[in-house]
Amino acid sequence: MTILVVDNKGQYNHRIQRSLQYLNIPSELINNELTIEEVEDRNPIGLILGGGPSFDDVGNCEEYLDYFDIPILGICLGHQLIAKFYGGDVSTSDTESYAKVELDIIKNDSLFDQLTPKMEVWASHKDEVKVIPDDFEILASSDVCDVESFKHKDKNVYGIQFHPEVHHTPKGSILFENFYRICKRDVINDG
Repeated sequence: MTILVVDNKGQYNHRIQRSLQYLNIPSELINNELTIEEVEDRNPIGLILGGGPSFDDVGNCEEYLDYFDIPILGICLGHQLIAKFYGGDVSTSDTESYAKVELDIIKNDSLFDQLTPKMEVWASHKDEVKVIPDDFEILASSDVCDVESFKHKDKNVYGIQFHPEVHHTPKGSILFENFYRICKRDVINDG
């Protein structure tokens, strides 16, 4: 019943895993170079694709997206990687920033349970998703970014541009708890 946090060499990947530990959510930080077999051996119920400096540093994340049929949450670069993998478009933001923003949660989804209609978050907007893939829908936006969060229409694959693991996102822990519930529900439905 473990969530694996995939380290894409971002400065906050350790903090993501530590945030999950504080919430008593079983988790492990793993290297993004692990093989499918090595990831499978850990029997994950969910994956979190962490942030990182560039698409050159995402290791085997595309293989994980292609292979695993479990809930997946992409954070920042992980969010952008999901968009690219499924056919969306990522490019440089019109308003590059690393700051607090207010989300407008426009789709009531399990990931944002207890967080609607607005949420204050800490977000990085150097690169961002400009066009979502065909099978996705936007869950949240802000005045600096149209795609702060999205979800696959048929799978529990989510992306968020912001960082729930930092204290500047006051209710980030609720989002992690919601993702854990999604993962546990998915296990029960498949069992």
